[in-house]
Amino acid sequence: MSTGSKKKRRIDRVTSVELPPGVLGNLWGHLRRGHVLVRLALCALTALLLWGITRGWAPPPPPYHWGDAPPRDIVARTEFKLEDPEATEKAQELARSLAIATYDHDPASLEQRRAKVENEVTEILAAKSLEDVADLWNAYRLPLAQGTPEPTEDERKQQFQQFRDALSAAGALDLFKNALTVAFEPMMEKGVLGKLPPEHTANVETISVRRVGSEAGFDRTGVPVSDVLAENVTSALQKSLQKNIASPEVADRVFARLKSDLPATLKLNVEDTLKAQQLAEDAVETQTQVIPVGTVLARARNAEGGTGTIDDETLKKLRLEYGAELASRPFSAKFSRSLAVLGMYVALYVLCGFYIHHRDPRIIDDLGRLATLLALVVVTVALIIVTSSAWRAELVPLMLFGMTVAIAYEQEIALLLSAAVTLISVVALGYALSDAVVLMAATAGAILLLGRVRSRSKLLSVGFLAAAVAALTTLGVGTLEGEPIALTLKNAALLAIWAVIAGSLMTCLLPLVEKVFKVQTDLSLIELGDPAHPLLQELIRRAPGTYNHSITVASLAEAAAEAIGARGLLVRVGAYFHDIGKMLKPGYFAENQGQGDNRHRSLVPAMSTLVIIAHVKDGADLARQSKVPEPIIDFIQQHHGTTLVEYFYRQASESKKSDPHGTEVDESSFRYPGPKPQTKEAGILMLADAVESASRVLVEPTPARIENLVEDISRKRLLDGQFDECGLTLEEVRKIGDSLVKSLTAVYHGRVKYPGQETA
Repeated sequence: MSTGSKKKRRIDRVTSVELPPGVLGNLWGHLRRGHVLVRLALCALTALLLWGITRGWAPPPPPYHWGDAPPRDIVARTEFKLEDPEATEKAQELARSLAIATYDHDPASLEQRRAKVENEVTEILAAKSLEDVADLWNAYRLPLAQGTPEPTEDERKQQFQQFRDALSAAGALDLFKNALTVAFEPMMEKGVLGKLPPEHTANVETISVRRVGSEAGFDRTGVPVSDVLAENVTSALQKSLQKNIASPEVADRVFARLKSDLPATLKLNVEDTLKAQQLAEDAVETQTQVIPVGTVLARARNAEGGTGTIDDETLKKLRLEYGAELASRPFSAKFSRSLAVLGMYVALYVLCGFYIHHRDPRIIDDLGRLATLLALVVVTVALIIVTSSAWRAELVPLMLFGMTVAIAYEQEIALLLSAAVTLISVVALGYALSDAVVLMAATAGAILLLGRVRSRSKLLSVGFLAAAVAALTTLGVGTLEGEPIALTLKNAALLAIWAVIAGSLMTCLLPLVEKVFKVQTDLSLIELGDPAHPLLQELIRRAPGTYNHSITVASLAEAAAEAIGARGLLVRVGAYFHDIGKMLKPGYFAENQGQGDNRHRSLVPAMSTLVIIAHVKDGADLARQSKVPEPIIDFIQQHHGTTLVEYFYRQASESKKSDPHGTEVDESSFRYPGPKPQTKEAGILMLADAVESASRVLVEPTPARIENLVEDISRKRLLDGQFDECGLTLEEVRKIGDSLVKSLTAVYHGRVKYPGQETA
């Protein structure tokens, strides 16, 4: 009879076994997580920003800079054009000289002169005799040739009568007036100019004439200068009069009258002329000369006839040649370089990311910290590119970056990230390997010498020491490269000065760094740990027993932290504030209670536990109200972790045993809310706090009993998992215990027993 079950085959049993995923499987699993994708996107955005700032699509800039001494001749590899200032200046001068000058033309005087002549001729015709217009007739006398005698009185009367007879015929006067108008018409339109004024520096063949008071339509451009010069104008006037007046006698005498008093009507408009000259000069294109391939652009430092260093003119040629070479490169070359630059960024991200993940994973886990660090990298690279010049000021942002990361995190991380930033900057600026060595040496010197900042002068002294490192490294590299000693000394002095300036700037920026990265230097910790702090003063007033407990714990924890290389000062200041929450209900804590004064007798264990646990949250709230830094608030929240309030938990358990019908005791209700210690310093404070409190109840605090007490508490915290998230190793826990034993033994050291003294 069948039971309905089916026997599995061997192949089914084999395929049912699931093996753990491999490397690619684990990687794919991480990539599918949302928080990982956010961080990768942030890194990708940073890479794009760096790609844009460093112009990753363009080839590297030329490896030559002002003041460099090339080891060999630099020859043009691409034909390019070089500006010719002298030729450009000559072309501009020619353009100014060919610009058309503007003259203002006022024809009113000509019109008045023509009307005057008409009136005078009419007056002569109307006169009864020569004597009536003798003075007027003298203005119309003809010039005599040299040696010709003056006419007699009869000859004058005869000439006068001939003039009158020529214009006395019917219509003759009207014809005369028309001829006079025709003769004046060219002068009325173009004007009359005696000669070119000294300030006329424009075109001497053509001018523009602008009639005064007229509209733009009356302006005449391209007027030949020869047409308006008085000498030529009078000649044209004479010909016109002789042509249009029938009587030569009348024509000659009228011309003689006009020639003697012909006004100039043209005046140079200096302002408009200068504008025209400026426009003509601006329109001139920059003159260039073609530099063929193979032309020596810079001589080697030891070449005969060479300057030895790259000056402004040589640098200009090198950059023009480089620009021409870039313009001739195909798109494929630019695209391949972009991929190479992005590949370098990816490699640096992977290297730095893996190191930081293993060294200090909190940086990656905290999105805010990661974003701040990436932003700092972008800003530093941008400042390095902006400040890069012959003055070598790029050292300042690089050193500030290295010292900032060293203060915010660790020296090892600062060295790695500074090396990455140096590599990115050197590639972007086209610097040589020797420049990278000098920059990184100065930055590494500042990072390694930084240590703990316990005084304002520390950063300045770091700047001076880094200056010495930079100067010595520059001298060494310059000697190896064979640079001229003058250039090497100059670069060494510049880098030394910038290193000192960077140290000084870091002194000013230190408060900002602490605020942005939420860290505390030893200097700020010393200021924060001042007993005059308002919170500590209030703790002394309200809970003096708790204050004494905090002072003792601070001493124990600082010594233990120094034993494992942790920050003892940070632990000490954290211990000062770790129990400030007790000042709100000081009477409920043993160190503040008098003999027989125990307020927990009237409370059930659960309520007593709530009162005890509340001091953690109360302390954090008080610290935030007083603007205590977050690293110190972390000590307040983490110094108990998620440990069990054993005394009241045992009371509750015993009450349950005596009352079988009571509610079950929930252990989680008797535990602190946490979090568990997140740093080694917080773990040290947890042990020091617990050991100091427990040692107070020892009847005979002998070294052996103290050692057993410390081992017991350390074992309990380890088994309870309180150190799982702070990075403390078993070896470090042992060293911390040894330090606590020594410190407590010193506190409870034995004294000489005097006669009659009894043991308390």
